[in-house]
Amino acid sequence: MQKNKDKLLEKIVKKNYNNKLEDILEKKYYEENVKSILLSILYKIETAYKDYAKVKVNVETKEEFIENLIRNIKDNCETIKVIKINSQEKELLGNKTFLIEKKIKKIICYPIERKLLYAIYKISKKDKIIKDKYFLINKTLSNLINIGSNINSVEPLRDFNGYSWTTIPQEIESIEHNIIYQNLIILLGNEFLNKWINNKEYIIDYMELLENRLQEKYGEKEKNKILESLKKISILLEIKFNPSIKRKMQTAKEKIEKELSILKDNKKFVENVTKQKIELTKQIREIDEIMNNKDLLQKEYEKRNENLLLEEKIFSVRTLLKLLEEERNQKINILEKLNDILKPKNFVKHKNNLEENYKYLKYTKIENIQEEIEKEIIKIQKIFMNCYKKKLENVESKEELLKIIYEYRYYNMIPLTKEKMIYQEEKLQAEQKDIIIEILKKANELKLTENITKRDELNYYILKNIFTLRTINLEELYIKIVKEKDKYFLQIFDENAYEEKIEIQEDIKKDDFNIKMNKKIKLINS
Repeated sequence: MQKNKDKLLEKIVKKNYNNKLEDILEKKYYEENVKSILLSILYKIETAYKDYAKVKVNVETKEEFIENLIRNIKDNCETIKVIKINSQEKELLGNKTFLIEKKIKKIICYPIERKLLYAIYKISKKDKIIKDKYFLINKTLSNLINIGSNINSVEPLRDFNGYSWTTIPQEIESIEHNIIYQNLIILLGNEFLNKWINNKEYIIDYMELLENRLQEKYGEKEKNKILESLKKISILLEIKFNPSIKRKMQTAKEKIEKELSILKDNKKFVENVTKQKIELTKQIREIDEIMNNKDLLQKEYEKRNENLLLEEKIFSVRTLLKLLEEERNQKINILEKLNDILKPKNFVKHKNNLEENYKYLKYTKIENIQEEIEKEIIKIQKIFMNCYKKKLENVESKEELLKIIYEYRYYNMIPLTKEKMIYQEEKLQAEQKDIIIEILKKANELKLTENITKRDELNYYILKNIFTLRTINLEELYIKIVKEKDKYFLQIFDENAYEEKIEIQEDIKKDDFNIKMNKKIKLINS
C-alpha cells in the first residue's frame, strides 16, 4: 500500500514540475522544438535522479536540483535557439556545439540535450567566484570550479537513464576538470561548493572558508598540499584550454622579473617608485585640467575618437567625463599603493607577494603541458586518498559506512583518461588497496558485510570487485564462492539473477574461508 502511495506522490511531484516549467516556457519566445527539448530534459532528470542520488550519495536533493534548473531557465535564458546539425545555420556555431552570450542571455545550440543543459548552467554562473586579491587563481581556479560544476550538473542526464549507470568518457566536456571537481565534492561536500558557486555576496571570501574547512577536516599539512596542487592544476588547465592566457602570463612574468630585479637594490627601487609617483601625479593633474575646462574636454573627445573604430567611439562628452573619472580613480589607487609599498613593513610584504606570484607564472615555461597535467592529477589523487583515510577514521555507524562504500565505489569509477577509470591506474593501486582494506575491516566490525575469509588481504582480493560494479543498488547483491577444479571463483548475483563470475587469482585454501562453498549470501547486511 505504501509503495502505491509513494508512486502516486512521485507522479504528482513530476506533474507539478512539468507544469511549473511549462508556465515559464509560455512566457518565453522559444520555438516549439526548444520547449520540447527542455521538457524532455526535465522528464529524463526526474526519471534518473533517484538512481543518480543512490550511486553518488553526495548530491543535492532532486527537488533542489530541479528547482535550480527551472530558475536558471527563467532568469538567465532569454533566448534559446536550436540549430539543426545539417542546416545552413550551423555556420553560426563554427566548430562548437553551442555558444552563449551572457550579456543578452542567449544560447545557440545543436539539438543535443546534454549540451543544451551544459549551456544553461554555464550561462547562469558568475565568471569569477574568487576575490581579485588572489593573483591569477581568481580567474584560473574560478574557471576550474565553474567548469567542473557545469559538467557535474549534466551528469544525471548524461550517465543515468532510469535503469542503468553508464559513463562514456568521450561525452565528458573535460575529464581533467571533472575529476578535480569530483575530488572537491567528496572532500568538501556538495553543499559547500554549491553555496560558493551561487554566492551573491562578494564580500564573503570563499578561499578563506576553503582553507579553514580543509584544515578542520584534514589538518594543516594536507590542506597546504591540496591548495598548492589546486592552484597549479587550475593554471595548467587554463593554459591548455585558453592559449591567450599564456601570452598574458608571460608578459606578467617578465614585468615581475624586472620588478624583482629592481627590489634587490633598495635605493634603485625607491628611485623607481618615486618616478612612478611623479608621473602619476602629473597624469592626475592633467585629467583634472581637462575635466574642468570645456575647450580641453572637447579637444580630448575629438582626439580620442579620431583613431577609434566606429563601434569603439565614445558616444558623448558626458561619456568621456565618466571615463576620465574612472581613469583618475585608477591612478589614485595606484598612487596610494605605491605610497604603502614604501613603508618598510609593506615593502617586505610586497616583495613576498611578487615572489609568490612569480612561482605561478613560471608554469608558462613548461613545454609539455598535457604531460604535466597528467602528473599533477595523479599527485592530487594521492593527496585525496590520504585525506579519504582520515574521513574513514571518523565513521562509526553502519549507515555512514554504507555511504562510504557507495561514495568510494563511485570515485573508483570516475574516468581518469578517455581510456581508463581511477581503479585501473597502476600508480594508484597501493593507495586504493589500503583504503579498501580499511573499509572492509570497518564493514566486518560493524557487521555490515560477512567476513568472507580469515585474512584481510584475501578479503581485499575477493571483495575489491564490488568497488568496480555498476549495479545501482549494492544492497540487492548476493555473492557465492565456488570451486572449479583447483580454482576458486567469486560469483555475483543481482536480485538473484547471475551477474558476473570472477576468478580469485590468489594463493588460497578451502580452510581460509569463513563461509560455505556454493552457498549464496547477501553482500550487505544493512
